[in-house]
This record gives sequence, C-alpha cells and structure tokens, in this order.
Amino acid sequence: MTKIEIKKTIILRNIILILLTLHISSCTGQVKEKPANDSTENIINTQPLIIRQNTTFPQIHTNLNGMVREFVRTMHQDKKGNYWFGTNGNGIIRYDGQKLQTITIKGVHPGMRVLEIVEDKTGNVWFGTSDGLIKYDGEKFSTYSKKEGLLGNDEEIWGLIIDKNGLFWVGTMEGVCHFDGEKFTPFVLPNKTVKNPEPILSIKRIPSFLEDKVGNIWINNDGNGVFKYRNGEFMHFTTENGLTDNNAAFALEDKKGNLWISSYFGGVSKFDGTNFINYTKDGIVEGIETASFYEDSKGNIWFTAENVGVYKYDGAKFTLYTTENGLTTNGVQCIFEDNKGQLWFTTWQGICIFDGKKFVNANLIEPWTN
Repeated sequence: MTKIEIKKTIILRNIILILLTLHISSCTGQVKEKPANDSTENIINTQPLIIRQNTTFPQIHTNLNGMVREFVRTMHQDKKGNYWFGTNGNGIIRYDGQKLQTITIKGVHPGMRVLEIVEDKTGNVWFGTSDGLIKYDGEKFSTYSKKEGLLGNDEEIWGLIIDKNGLFWVGTMEGVCHFDGEKFTPFVLPNKTVKNPEPILSIKRIPSFLEDKVGNIWINNDGNGVFKYRNGEFMHFTTENGLTDNNAAFALEDKKGNLWISSYFGGVSKFDGTNFINYTKDGIVEGIETASFYEDSKGNIWFTAENVGVYKYDGAKFTLYTTENGLTTNGVQCIFEDNKGQLWFTTWQGICIFDGKKFVNANLIEPWTN
C-alpha cells in the first residue's frame, strides 16, 4: 500500500471507531439507571455491570465480564493498588481488589472514550476523556471541560501529563492547554508548520506529551512533527532534521536517557540527544504504524506495530511477538506493567498477560477479569 492509501485506511478506521462510540453511547443512553443517591457530588453509581453485551470485535481473551464492547485503550494501577481501565466507548472500569465495576458519573455519558489516565502526587486519579478531564479524589468524581476553558469544539482530550512541578499539560484537537486544578489556559505553540502537512485528524491535534529527566516537555503534533519546550524556548523536530515521520504519535524516555518516538507512517526511531536512529526505515523492525511504548521493570522496551505484533527490545536485539505467541490479534492498543511485575496487553480481541514466553488470557492469571 502507498502512504496515501495507508493514511486513508487509518483515517477511515478512526472515523469508524468514533462513529461506533457515538452509536454505542446513544444506545446506552436509552437505558435508565436508578441513581444511587441524589447528592450534588459528581457521581451517580458505581455498581458492577454484569452483562454479556454484543461486541464489535470477537472477544477471544477476556473483555472484563462483558463490560468492554470494543477494547481497552489505557490502563493504570494507582497507589492503593486499584486497577483502572480506560475503554473505547464504555467509559471507566475499576477493580478495587474486591469487585470489578463500571463507573457512572453524573453529567458524563456512559459511552465516553478514555484516552489517558494519570495520577498526581497526592493520589488523585485523572482521566483524559471524550467528555473532558475527570478527577477522582478517592471518594467522588469531578469533571472539567469547556466551561472551565478547555480548547476545542468538542471536549475530547488526547494527550495528558502532569509535570514535575504539578502542572497539567492537556492536548486536544485544537492544541495545548495548561490546567491549574480549576481552569484551563491556552498554551501557544510556535507558528511553524512543515511543508505539505498530512495530519491524521487535525494539524492542531496533540496526541501525547513527554517530560524527560531534565524537564524538557516533548509535544507530539499531528502531522507537524515534535516540539521540545523548556523555559520559554522551543525546538522543532521534523523529517528535515532527522525525525522519521512528521506524524509523531507517542514518545518514551528510557532509563538510559534515549528518546523513543513512534509514528503513523515512519515506524519507530530512537533519539540519543544528537542523532536519530530510524529502525523501521533501516529495515530492522517492521510496521510503519507504531505506538504504545513501555519500559518494563527489567529495562526492556516494548512497543506495538499495527498488524505486525509487539516488539521487545532488550538493549541488544528486537524480538517480535505475534499471534503465534498467543496474541489473539496483531493489533495491540496498550501495554502496562502492574505492581506484581505482570505485563498486560490490551487488544482488539480482549486482554492478555505475558507469562515470560507467551501471551495468555488474562483471566487465567487474574480470575477477577473473567
């Protein structure tokens, strides 16, 4: 396939997923739920949702007792040990050690997408969603969106980090905001654009951020490369100065200080502070659409390659894992290591755990996910 054909495929896939989410949301909204209380707090119900709903894709591995219709986009385990699952179209799911439950929040559609989950220094858990920014303080949920100044015609948050100073960086379809705990403030990027940009959704969209060890903020820009920011100064990385592809998606800084960058059309590359090594273009790894970097507790770098599988880099070589190693599909959404050292992989067809050699259905290791 040509780059144009691949781009059309990716855009069509994203549009289909968004439309599916909207359809599921409208159907879900027809189900009337009895509120647990009439409090003004921004939470209605956290009772377990035990249903075997129809799924968009065949769920070969667990889909959390039928709670996930499509797939889990992101995972987090908080300081108390709670597991949080951010889904594509089924909102937030939590396991608190006793029960697995779908969270229902007042004013938030149950069919929302959850794209990011982060935790602040005091233990508050924050969710970047299609309904704005949501905070859980251990007792109640609070929502922040357009009325607090969130950029964009919609309320969807794509990128979210909390830097070392406690400042929130929020990426939307319309750019970057800072959040101080109460309101959003626009953060203006330099007026620099690559020649003939080819964004997936919007040239202003910010899919992700990274703060490195010295405090630089790396801002991935849909179709417009990567901006590095520090103390009021910017540096713009594009294909003209070594970036593998201007459609940068995600980034990771490893324990050695190397910056790994994934992209939609250029695969994966590593930046050592001076030079880029383009592993995909050099023919070392396959798959031009890469994402979901994760460095495990042993120092292995993991990332996904759409329709190819999952790669592990141990510092010397790359190892590719595919359906032959137990994956239900070579399309993986999220990689996450829990407090037990277990590596979780969420896919289009359920959730699995890597046992050191192969991928197995998560419910075989963690029965509560069944």
